Amino acid sequence: MMDMAVREVERKITKIGNSSGVTFPPEVLEHLNVKQGEMVVFDLEKDGKVVLKKRPAVNVEGFEEIDADFLEGMKDLFDRYDNTLRNLADR
Repeated sequence: MMDMAVREVERKITKIGNSSGVTFPPEVLEHLNVKQGEMVVFDLEKDGKVVLKKRPAVNVEGFEEIDADFLEGMKDLFDRYDNTLRNLADR
């Protein structure tokens, strides 16, 4: 990973289909240690800041005997309600 001082990188918000999006320059992807297709997480903070970080890999060790459909359902649940669950945990 890059060893760099904190610095600001500016990008323009663009239209992507019916949505808006931002492209990431290579140095940002390298700094986050992410590649195309990997998941990132946006933490929306109370002061208006947004923190972008690589989504941690799920440790599946010990889950070998759990039904694959159940695990997929749990993954979908966490993908869909991640922010809600995090907000509940912070209460």
